[in-house]
Amino acid sequence: LPTHAGSSLEPEERNMEPPAVPEEEMPLTVASGPAGRQLFGYVGIEAVLDQMKIKTMKTGFEFNIMVVGQSGLGKSTMVNTLFKSKVSRKSSQPGQEERIPKTVQLQSITHVIEEKGVKMKLTVTDTPGFGDQINNENCWDPIIKYINEQYERYLREEILITRKRKIPDTRVHGCVYFIPPTGHWLRPLDLEFMRRLSKIVNVVPVIAKADTLTLEERAEFKQRIQGDLKTHAISVYPQEDFDQDPDDRALNDRIREKIPFAVVGADQEHQVNGKRVLGRKTKWGIIEVENPAHCEFPLLRDLLIRSHLQDLKDITHNVHYESYRVRRLNESNRPALSPNGLPS
Repeated sequence: LPTHAGSSLEPEERNMEPPAVPEEEMPLTVASGPAGRQLFGYVGIEAVLDQMKIKTMKTGFEFNIMVVGQSGLGKSTMVNTLFKSKVSRKSSQPGQEERIPKTVQLQSITHVIEEKGVKMKLTVTDTPGFGDQINNENCWDPIIKYINEQYERYLREEILITRKRKIPDTRVHGCVYFIPPTGHWLRPLDLEFMRRLSKIVNVVPVIAKADTLTLEERAEFKQRIQGDLKTHAISVYPQEDFDQDPDDRALNDRIREKIPFAVVGADQEHQVNGKRVLGRKTKWGIIEVENPAHCEFPLLRDLLIRSHLQDLKDITHNVHYESYRVRRLNESNRPALSPNGLPS
């Protein structure tokens, strides 16, 4: 008899042999080992991936990024370089005079960008005024308040009796912190900010305008920053505690060795060897932004977009938002105390 595709005579031959394990000792689970049970023909389970892809392309997805740093470190330029589009606050408001506010005023701007049929609702939150003053005491408070407000907004939508089918997600998924290229050490302001913020959001530190440092200065500055982060127990993204398996740990270990990324931003194209490249033109040549030999911008882009974007969102939801949710619900369930200190 002709056999159908995907079938064989092996099952019939196997049935004629005595079982290797008595029936009463056979496990009751369906899976046989880590790989699961082998199928005798094509079922089509892999089509689930196509279904998810089609659904995501129809609905799109959201990604919210915050940039923090002093004025003049190239935050707006870096965001424009990252998404190869004019998505920063500065570039979206031509004609308006750029003024440094006296206090930290957070400004968010949202764009829908599309590439190969995939839509992404991108929200960029800028923090003008951070670290610009003579007295920067508690200058991180507006930033912490903003991040917690987004968690609160999501929580209020989530606990409604009649919930929206898709809750709008305005939570900050990643915070890129721009370190001034001093070449010496982290300032107390940098350490205190990252210590506080790393507990509630994914912080990715970068060395801004790294083309102002020599390669030797850059390497030494990096080592000092890594030492400071370890000394002060500051856990920046990707955090070691959240590695899922050995493969993730191996990949993230390579990334952690490179953090903070020494980056250079540019939103102008130049001609190099007959090709148009993003870069900064100097008297001695062109610094190519996307050339790994010139700067580590490609590593930052790959981390934020190509390899860890979904992981940033997952950690935000499962770790940072979850800890906020538990704390808030515990506060609301705590019995009110009467004046004599007993539960009322």
